[in-house]
Amino acid sequence: MTKGWIMGILFGAALQASAQPAETDIAKGNEAYRKQDYPKAEGHYRHALERLPSNPVARFNLGNALLKQDKAEEALAQFEASANAGRSKVEKADALYNRGVVLTRQGKLGESIDAYKTALRLNPADTLARQNLQRALNEKKKQQEEEQKKNGEQQPRRQQDKMNRQQVMQMLNALQEQEKQLQRKIQNNRVPSPTRPDKDW
Repeated sequence: MTKGWIMGILFGAALQASAQPAETDIAKGNEAYRKQDYPKAEGHYRHALERLPSNPVARFNLGNALLKQDKAEEALAQFEASANAGRSKVEKADALYNRGVVLTRQGKLGESIDAYKTALRLNPADTLARQNLQRALNEKKKQQEEEQKKNGEQQPRRQQDKMNRQQVMQMLNALQEQEKQLQRKIQNNRVPSPTRPDKDW
């Protein structure tokens, strides 16, 4: 029992020793972020994660810095990792909210709706998550209505095209019949060639 307690203290001391430089890196990253130097901020957050890989704040901030540099896929991974490593429901909810924002921008409405819903389950007081969830639901409904409308318009067009094809076929058949009749008339009214003698029986 004592051995476990000593290991806990040693582990805690090691964690605290690495946490202090990590916190310094996060602070430097935040300063660079405020100055809109996102690549520099990214570097500081990554350095913090080298020291303390499980730090959800460094991952969350890194996700934001990546997003500002249009690195959406990398940002998504960081927000997911931050949500998984979050120490509180609010930290997890914030990471999921940001994940939802990125997914909405990418047009992945189903996934963004799931992210917002999970964020709201963790933090029901998050009004931004609620508003964005409503917007995403409205956008998805609008897309579905447009798809139904588009599919509804395509069916009559196909029928119209089919009717046009049938009409064309009827016209072609009528023209062929007229041509046959014309050929028959020509055959019946044909005058024998003067250079050609009649057959002698």
